[in-house]
Amino acid sequence: MATLVMGMNLWAGEPAVKVGKKLPGISQPVMFDTKEADAILEAMQIFPEDNPWNMDASAWPVMANSAAIVASIGADKPLRYNPDMAFVLVPPEQAKVPVAIVGYPDESDRGPFPLPKNLPIEGWPVGYRSTFGGKANLEDVQRDKAGKGGDRHGIVVDPANGLLYELFGTKLTDRGWQAESAAVFNLRSNELRPTGWTSADAAGLPIFPAVIRYDELKRGEITHAMRVTVRNSRRAYVHPATHFASSKTDPNLPRMGERLRLKADFDVSQFSPNVQVVLRGLKKYGMLVADNGIEWAISCAPDERIVAMHEELRKVKGAAFEVVEVPGR
Repeated sequence: MATLVMGMNLWAGEPAVKVGKKLPGISQPVMFDTKEADAILEAMQIFPEDNPWNMDASAWPVMANSAAIVASIGADKPLRYNPDMAFVLVPPEQAKVPVAIVGYPDESDRGPFPLPKNLPIEGWPVGYRSTFGGKANLEDVQRDKAGKGGDRHGIVVDPANGLLYELFGTKLTDRGWQAESAAVFNLRSNELRPTGWTSADAAGLPIFPAVIRYDELKRGEITHAMRVTVRNSRRAYVHPATHFASSKTDPNLPRMGERLRLKADFDVSQFSPNVQVVLRGLKKYGMLVADNGIEWAISCAPDERIVAMHEELRKVKGAAFEVVEVPGR
């Protein structure tokens, strides 16, 4: 049975599973920071192997103006990470609920969406430790009772049907859920958002495939590109991005979707095992410019099992990166 989402044919019923792996059964929503989630994520094939997120970029050519683009981001600025992108895994029968799209309805996919009652909001739980006097509960966060605001991403993954649902500006109200925008991605397809459309991220890209996860760090390998933000971007985008978020036209500013790679000769041996995993991933797959924000900030799951990496990553400066492009383009 096919589900039609804003002109995109999303075939449901066949799980996105790695060859030789068996997807564990899911009978109820599973939060990202659990052993159950680890087992599911390890078995999942998140987009096809030839998807841009999964492509080995270690030998791609360096762009002619790479140094100038890096300088515009900040050659002396440190690499950072945000423990921000929480998500929940849902069973294929998860009940779907309506979501009022209040910001970008013309660039959003239509609901209803399989949002469970325990939908985590961006930063939950790590980012809310000091909120509400240290006694935050998830519904208070969903309703933004503290008025914290922010991007408030909401991410739902349906592994059995191979579908990803991402919301921006997510909030629970007395009338139900609302969001600024909504995007649905088929995890078995390389199909992009319609040209010119945003997503829950400014670049029109998915967020979930880029997030650093606990199961990857424990396994010792990240096999996908990561997500990075920059303060100043260009009024342009490059594949696989579909949307720009700037009025600036300086060619030495990064485009949405620009791929930055850690230089091959950067010595990672001085770092702890977890940080080495991140840095090796940045050498092989790089990171894609996905949104405007603090420079050199990559996204990590707000999983309390992940040992803090702030101090070590800050030792890596922008000058250690280069801008690369797909060969032949």
